Amino acid sequence: MRTPEQIEGIILALETEYPLAECALHYEKDYELLFAVRLSAQCTDARVNLVTPALFARFPSLEAFAAAEPEEVEPYIHSCGFFRAKAKDIVLCARMLLEKHGGKVPDTMEALTALPGVGRKTANLILGDIFSQPAVVVDTHCIRLSNRIGLVDGEKDPVKIEKQLRAVLPPEKSSDFCHRIVLHGRAVCAARKPNCAECCIRQFCREFSGE
Repeated sequence: MRTPEQIEGIILALETEYPLAECALHYEKDYELLFAVRLSAQCTDARVNLVTPALFARFPSLEAFAAAEPEEVEPYIHSCGFFRAKAKDIVLCARMLLEKHGGKVPDTMEALTALPGVGRKTANLILGDIFSQPAVVVDTHCIRLSNRIGLVDGEKDPVKIEKQLRAVLPPEKSSDFCHRIVLHGRAVCAARKPNCAECCIRQFCREFSGE
């Protein structure tokens, strides 16, 4: 595990390197982010951003999604993979948002994870980006980098990683930290070949130092 001073250094270095801690998915309405995250499962954010403009133009409101059948949504999201399951989840989610939440995206972990296709990763993203709540989004980049850096020790379970990161990250910085970890994972600390020479946090990294 890293010391509090090392963790502070990691946070500061990432803030300096990636001042804009933003979600890569494009959206205008709260529920659009919810649906875009569902589409991003086992799909790149870049692909989702290519798909959603036509999807949201065809179904311009939550009511339009709720009134649709999954088969009507499928052609618009086919290239995202697992399109049948994703289409079904989006339609059922739209209906539940209207029926149980007055057409609003809920702001609690419990309510969000009760929605079709919404797990803790998605819920945390919504809580952090939409509601500015302390959140820890554990995706593949977060799992990889948290272990490499030494924020967690050989842990692969997302729920356990979330719990451990919540214990060491300042709550007000946790959501942005996770966005920056994703940016760093894509730009520098790739899965197969990390570019340690260009890494802004290598001095704090357990794997770089060989600990």
